[in-house]
Amino acid sequence: MAFNVFYIFRGNYGSYYCNYFILDGNFSFMIRKERYKIFWLVGESSADLHSELVMKALNDKFGNLTHIGIGGPRMQRQGLKTLFPFEKFAVMGFVEVVKHLFFFLKVQRKLGKLFSTEKFDLAILVDYPGLNLRIAKMADEMRIPVLYFICPQFWAWKHKRVYQLKDSVRYVACILPFEEELLKIHNINCSYVGHPIAEEITFELDRGSFARFFGLDPNKKWIGFFPGSRNNEITKMLPVFLQTAQKWNQTEYQMLFSKSHSVNHQLYMHLIEGQKNIKIIDGYNYEMMKYCELLICTSGTVTLEAAYIGTPLVICYKGSYLSYLIGRIFVRIKHIGLPNIVLDADLLPELIQGEMKPDNIYKAGMQILSDPEKNAQIRKELFKLRAMLSDKHPSQEMPKIVRYLLDTYG
Repeated sequence: MAFNVFYIFRGNYGSYYCNYFILDGNFSFMIRKERYKIFWLVGESSADLHSELVMKALNDKFGNLTHIGIGGPRMQRQGLKTLFPFEKFAVMGFVEVVKHLFFFLKVQRKLGKLFSTEKFDLAILVDYPGLNLRIAKMADEMRIPVLYFICPQFWAWKHKRVYQLKDSVRYVACILPFEEELLKIHNINCSYVGHPIAEEITFELDRGSFARFFGLDPNKKWIGFFPGSRNNEITKMLPVFLQTAQKWNQTEYQMLFSKSHSVNHQLYMHLIEGQKNIKIIDGYNYEMMKYCELLICTSGTVTLEAAYIGTPLVICYKGSYLSYLIGRIFVRIKHIGLPNIVLDADLLPELIQGEMKPDNIYKAGMQILSDPEKNAQIRKELFKLRAMLSDKHPSQEMPKIVRYLLDTYG
């Protein structure tokens, strides 16, 4: 026989409730707070998307959470109270980060003051290791337990970050299957929670409806271009992609260009000014990925989304020359594309820096389009990737970890 009795009391740090219960003749109790305060730090639009579903799941499961920190519009819809403009964090590359160094130091100082005045029950840090690992150390020193969601890619470069995780982070939630084993070698509390894209990707329009909505020719084959979600990416990638688009036979193919909501509208429209025979797709990214015959993508989360959907793609990247040289020295893996990394295979063509020229992109794309056997083999391997990333879902696994951390350290 078992029964529960609830008793609410108030202490120095807020309201709590006691859950008394008797099971098999043993008396026990657990103290839990009436309301928990969680700090978040998310610096990129893809992580904002990944965190939205987790926040929603936490709100649904707990119903007693206050969210404060840094995050984008999706997280704000779930109740996040923001401290800084989200768009200021959208920088990538060694040189680009150095240019914004004073801003990041300002953020770090303000968060230090916040941690000393606010009583947070948990800090959830998402990706963005350049800043988040410093914030993890600061939070841990102030006895705020840290959960790191989407851990740094220590297996690619800066392997010493794994020791920072061990020193300052209570738990790491991994989104790539092989990361859990690599972290456990170092005795780090962690688990694989599944990749967020497995529950984010949905389709609202069939091919015909998609064509009508954007005024596309349904009788042509579509080639999709994804130039990036940051302004500095757009500046470098979009002009090259536009030149590449003109190389395809316009009577057979139609060129579709994705425009991310996080990109400055005026910048994007200025770069495409005067361009002919292209269609701008604002929204419905997953439909665009699904219905195109081929995708040309800037390296990042979008490549994994496209691969998960199953459409062949060419992976491209171009940063500042100095950032590229530094990367050549420190990066320890032979691939930059996440699908190739997860599959550990040379499946999808990668064109980096000087190799990323319109002629090379067109050639790599046509090799896939003109070879049915190669096309089919790529799609077969991408189906394996989908199976690998679909066995768990972060919105189901993360609340379990948060419950454990709040009960253990709360």
